[in-house]
Amino acid sequence: MPEIDQAFLALPARVLAEAALTRARELGAEHADFRLERIRSQSITLRDAVLENLHDGEDLGFAVRVVHDGTWGFAAGVVLTTAEAVRVAERAIAVAKVSAALRAERVELADEPAYPDVTWVSSYEVDPFAVPDGDKVGLLADWSERLLAADGVDHVDAAVLQVIENKFYADTAGTRTTQQRVRVHPVLEATAVDAAQGQFETMRTCAPPVGRGWEYLTGPTWDWAAELSEIPEWLAQKMKARSVEPGCYDVVIDPSNLWLTIHESIGHATELDRALGYEAAYAGTSFATFDQLGTLRYGSPVMNVTGDRTVEHGLATIGYDDEGVQTQAWDIVAGGVLAGYQLDRRMARLKGLGRSNGCAFADSPGHIPLQRMANVSLQPAPDGPDTRGLIAGVERGIYIVGDNSWSIDMQRYNFQFTGQRFFEIRNGELAGQLRDVAYQATTTEFWGAMEAVGGPQTWRLGGAFNCGKAQPGQIAAVSHGAPAALFRGINILNTVQEGGQ
Repeated sequence: MPEIDQAFLALPARVLAEAALTRARELGAEHADFRLERIRSQSITLRDAVLENLHDGEDLGFAVRVVHDGTWGFAAGVVLTTAEAVRVAERAIAVAKVSAALRAERVELADEPAYPDVTWVSSYEVDPFAVPDGDKVGLLADWSERLLAADGVDHVDAAVLQVIENKFYADTAGTRTTQQRVRVHPVLEATAVDAAQGQFETMRTCAPPVGRGWEYLTGPTWDWAAELSEIPEWLAQKMKARSVEPGCYDVVIDPSNLWLTIHESIGHATELDRALGYEAAYAGTSFATFDQLGTLRYGSPVMNVTGDRTVEHGLATIGYDDEGVQTQAWDIVAGGVLAGYQLDRRMARLKGLGRSNGCAFADSPGHIPLQRMANVSLQPAPDGPDTRGLIAGVERGIYIVGDNSWSIDMQRYNFQFTGQRFFEIRNGELAGQLRDVAYQATTTEFWGAMEAVGGPQTWRLGGAFNCGKAQPGQIAAVSHGAPAALFRGINILNTVQEGGQ
């Protein structure tokens, strides 16, 4: 297991925390927490095997959050001195005092045991920041050149984003946590152009972003050579594919596509602050309101969804959240029925739900923690079929692979999704690619139409670095596991016809 970066450990985290928390107590805070955070990021992009951009960034600072007279207060700083820590704590208290006149209800936090001195590091092998930039650019250039050498590939875009996130957290209850997590997101996209027809198509890798290190790009976890060798043929087939006839189809959806549907129609819908209406400005509230907990028929009986901030290599995996809560896994949908929500300490206490399940997160030292999404995942059937077995049960349908565009309403209810590749299914067999495909449904109709889920051998984590929420906006990385799954009678749109062309 890698060790926490010594440069971060050398920062005066504990001294600053003691100064800030002591001052907050002196000024009457009922609760106070301190967070020192350093986020290092690097993005590399290539166009046709030529480096376009290499950007390194670092965000370093600290924050103090308080509850004073039942009201939140928050302030942040970047000067790492005890005098500044005291000043920031005083400012957080001042913010709470000013805000008290606008308070609709007292802020109270769910109880959580204290963790006096704990350390957590994510599961990875090679720190991507220890790899020379030339090696990274060289690998992306080599992959790009392989694609460019194939017939029918006119352009290739390649990119990798990497992040290492260090946090020290302390609060007035006695918790002290020091953590480090690493994540990487590599992607390649090939483009074919038919100038005579005025047409182009793209085909992108389906390798998901993961909570791993540079070994993800060089080791056996993902078969990059196989995927890159297949992309030109998939792209050529897509260029020649017939446009889909809209109508009602059975669909088998690969986890490389289904993760995004989970994210939008389950992940966001079961954030309790959204379901209660506390979050509304950014992407709306939720149809899965609290009064339906334990009764809402979310989907079919084969639908079992968990929230999980502990799964290995998950993008939202962490040891302790930004409120000092030890992370855990729990049921969100059980047997098709709404069984739980994602919680922070305030939401858990507000609705009498016991402990928080560890869903507080701030994306920078300058932002206040929010209730953010866990790794929300659809579970496989223990003895479920493989993907071929699911396809074999379809007479007329479509097999959907890879994510692309999406649209969902402000209640997380009416949606449509597209994908990277669409294969016609005839009599249980794949019969070539289709194009211009989107699937459309309401959330409960869609998940209610899920007849079967694949076995553990089909289960895979997908995810994204860029889940947005709140105002001012914050970004969080999150994974979603899914098996392949079979849905009956799904409405398929032709995107070209829907666009009026």
